[in-house]
Amino acid sequence: MTAQQILTTITEIGIVPVVRTNSAEAALQSVEAIYNGGVLAAEITMTVPGALKALEKLADKFGDKIILGAGTVLDPETARTCMLAGAQFFVTPSLKVATIEMARRYSKVICAGALTPTEVLTAWEAGADVVKVFPANCMGGPRYLKALKGPLPQVEMIPTGGVNLETAGDFLKAGACAVAVGGELVDPKLIKDGNYAEMEARARLYLAAIAKARAEMKAAA
Repeated sequence: MTAQQILTTITEIGIVPVVRTNSAEAALQSVEAIYNGGVLAAEITMTVPGALKALEKLADKFGDKIILGAGTVLDPETARTCMLAGAQFFVTPSLKVATIEMARRYSKVICAGALTPTEVLTAWEAGADVVKVFPANCMGGPRYLKALKGPLPQVEMIPTGGVNLETAGDFLKAGACAVAVGGELVDPKLIKDGNYAEMEARARLYLAAIAKARAEMKAAA
């Protein structure tokens, strides 16, 4: 898939689950549950022990049925390694132009982390496909995203931090092209209890919330 196709698919799905677990096995099971719930994208963070092996296994298992990404990518070297393991997009917690350049060089999607208007614009001008507004909840949630989109309507943004079933739709209405959801979906308690069926059910609820918000936006347009 081209970078544009990857980005279009992520936007259509509307949600990027952030898989941050304490084992590679839990990451594998979480992605499987998310996939079974209908969410065809997932971000494996580099904080997961054995994250690269998990990426490789998931890429082998699902092939092009799911868009796999690598999260918490701190430098271009890590981005390159993740790409070789099967990652199709990269997510960074902060702005590092060299990582953006690496992703662009290999036609992969890069979602660069930023928070302030200056960082957001810098990331966009450096070539980020999407800007990850993080931590969105600490700055006012959807209201902050809407404020950023006012002077920067051309910048595609995915809020991360504090996104849940109640706020996902509000973030989309504020101008987000998609949302990233961590512990509210890939819940450590569910993993501890081995309750992946509930995680699958939650994935469906998020897709329903996104569809509802987009239908309301369309009706209001």
